[in-house]
Amino acid sequence: MKAIVADAHRLGRKVAAHAHGAQGVIWASEAGVDSVEHGHLMNDEAIATLKKNGTYLVPTLYLTDWVRENAAQANLPDYTLKKMRMVSEVGKGNIKKAFEAGVKIGLGTDAAVYPHGLNAHELAAYVSIGMSPLQAIQTATINDADLLGWSDKVGTLEPGKWADIIAVDGDPLEDVTTLQRVKFVMKGGEVVKNEYGK
Repeated sequence: MKAIVADAHRLGRKVAAHAHGAQGVIWASEAGVDSVEHGHLMNDEAIATLKKNGTYLVPTLYLTDWVRENAAQANLPDYTLKKMRMVSEVGKGNIKKAFEAGVKIGLGTDAAVYPHGLNAHELAAYVSIGMSPLQAIQTATINDADLLGWSDKVGTLEPGKWADIIAVDGDPLEDVTTLQRVKFVMKGGEVVKNEYGK
């Protein structure tokens, strides 16, 4: 893993590691990956390792909620449902501990496990474990821009950046689920969706 990370970083690439268990999270973080995806079955040592190394955690919490809510339609076998329930319960507690310990959190969705377009549900999952709506929003903006190495292009609204903007009805700082109903999208300064103009 260290060789992969070193070569990727030499080429200016980021490295994400898929890891649920504590040992995998520790090894990936010690190898210098930029982010660990999931981390649901971490322990305190893994959380401390992420914090020490400044490794981002991308929890993908909503996927367990979606699977639980859609288990009947997905026709999943019992052993899968049992595992998902266990991972969900333990995972939310571990992600909460990581957040409280100051581990950097980025937003990722694992979309394709569930349908694309439900990404904003991840924000509500973060709020459910103790983030403020603003902190949850920052995982998808400032934090993800930093994780990608694109803070000079995206993540905040500033002159010279790409002008990626959305608009919703309501205040997402009061109700973060408002971001699940986007009415306006500007990408790179070009309007690509505008329900207000109808």
